[in-house]
Amino acid sequence: MQARLIFIDGTVYEGRSVGFQGTSTGEVVFNTSMTGYQEILTDPSYAGQLVALTYPLIGNYGVSARDIESSGPKVAGFIVREMCEIPSNYASTGSGDDYLSGNQIVGIEGIDVRAVVLKLREAGVMLGMITTQHTGAQGLEILKNLPSYDAGTYAREVSTSSAYFWDEAAGGPQKIIPPRTSKPRVVVLDYGTKYNILRELSSRGLEVVVLPCSSTKNEIIAQQPDGIMLANGPGDPRSLQNEVEVIRELMLENPAQPMFGICLGHQLLGRALGGETYKLKFGHRGANHPVKDLTTGKVHITSQNHGYALQADSLPAGVEVTHLNLNDGTIEGLKHATRPVFSVQYHPEASPGPQDNAYLFDKFAELVKGGE
Repeated sequence: MQARLIFIDGTVYEGRSVGFQGTSTGEVVFNTSMTGYQEILTDPSYAGQLVALTYPLIGNYGVSARDIESSGPKVAGFIVREMCEIPSNYASTGSGDDYLSGNQIVGIEGIDVRAVVLKLREAGVMLGMITTQHTGAQGLEILKNLPSYDAGTYAREVSTSSAYFWDEAAGGPQKIIPPRTSKPRVVVLDYGTKYNILRELSSRGLEVVVLPCSSTKNEIIAQQPDGIMLANGPGDPRSLQNEVEVIRELMLENPAQPMFGICLGHQLLGRALGGETYKLKFGHRGANHPVKDLTTGKVHITSQNHGYALQADSLPAGVEVTHLNLNDGTIEGLKHATRPVFSVQYHPEASPGPQDNAYLFDKFAELVKGGE
């Protein structure tokens, strides 16, 4: 069936429908990763977005349960050059097209995705629509009446509705939170967390309790955490002022408590410390972004997925920038000068992406366990 990708500036791309037939709207963004399409589909940070993948063939190794990063796909729509019809992988349980259809994700193939990328790099990300139902003119009228992506509170939409305990041996999320043991306990505030963050924490001997992003300071403290993880997630950090206030209250309550932020969690921590954020023209989304660690001088290749960044000149005294993006000089990490509080803009848990930065989980685990 014919499908269209329609932009709010009136541009229309004609292609073929893949996945669920219908209409979906969102902010159009692109990801340059060559693999990891299922992790991208299930990354909650893509909520409210139509994701274009630059690699020309998607779905070639099928889909499998081991490659999901949340309870299911969170993207608003999927844009590819070609969706592989016959995947080849011993672990595959189905095709990409079946996976999209089964999860009611509207997609489009057969368009020049790299032309789409050039458009977004030149004009910036913008609202768009994938549809099998509307003409270009009809779609444009619908888009003109939609609120901007920045106005959404997507983190609250994808966050867990109730607390859960991460038990890797039992298969992941468990509704019943067991009593404290001798293991250190980390509370993860779920703004849209990826499962691999929870796996990384658990593999380092930490108990992991995941709480909704709307949790109050008292609800968080009730879990008796030895450390707090501020997870990744979607949307504009400026729309989550209540969450920022809770982070600020937690730091005032216990200045000695370790805290680690990733991606949106990094931005929220920066705002809680007094900084400001702004929107990037087309964001950073891919698995090959070079970042320099200013504390060691080393350059790491990182996995990234974000459309906002911290404003360097807004950070107050006592907050140090620790990492910089070598492509555009944006802030990629920070730490507090006197507290065990730090964060990174990129994804040290990868999935998909390089494993260069897993050492950050080691650093956090040492702080939680009372090490130096």
